[in-house]
Amino acid sequence: MTADFIRFLETGVVRDDLFAPDVFADLSLPQWRLQTTTAADILAVRTEGHPSPGEVSVGRVESTRHGFTIEFEERWSHEGQRWYAREMIRVDVVGDSIVELAIYCTGDWDEAKQREHHDLVTLSRP
Repeated sequence: MTADFIRFLETGVVRDDLFAPDVFADLSLPQWRLQTTTAADILAVRTEGHPSPGEVSVGRVESTRHGFTIEFEERWSHEGQRWYAREMIRVDVVGDSIVELAIYCTGDWDEAKQREHHDLVTLSRP
């Protein structure tokens, strides 16, 4: 299940039953919040926000009683730039399908924002 979810994040390719038809997603961004109630809506939001395939670097996956949580960074190319986002998602699963997602995202950082962060902040851990 986790590998199929990561493949979806990287490529937009979705296994037929990865999402329940009535899957609920709650996406929190730095200054915005969206909710979806169908698999088609999740795909539309993902495609709008991340129209190009990318790379996902998983920092941690932990099983929960209801599914799993995943912490990761994403990088992708779009409009001539390399973009970056850091996210954490709680994934609830019933059977072999995802039924609910709570998504927390830094927002998408263009190259200028990444440079600004690099120049102003020293991280203790990458």
